[in-house]
Amino acid sequence: MLRTCMKSTIAGVFLLGLATAALAVNGEFGNMCAASLAAGKDTPTDCSINSQIQGKTYCFGSQEAMAEFMKNPAENLAKAQAYYSKKHPG
Repeated sequence: MLRTCMKSTIAGVFLLGLATAALAVNGEFGNMCAASLAAGKDTPTDCSINSQIQGKTYCFGSQEAMAEFMKNPAENLAKAQAYYSKKHPG
């Protein structure tokens, strides 16, 4: 009985770990807020707010930051890339 219970518990923990990993999002710029980078600031995020641009995921610190960034994504992406490349070479 104990052995069966332990197997079920271990299986449940394993499945929970897989589900959590599937929910994690990895964005460009090391999960930094793309809008902040475009403004010349480093702001880490958990990437729970994100958007796809040209097949890549970009993270944002807030819905407002994402909305502002998306008003001109090409220009803001270029600014973010330039700043990030300078501050985080390699």
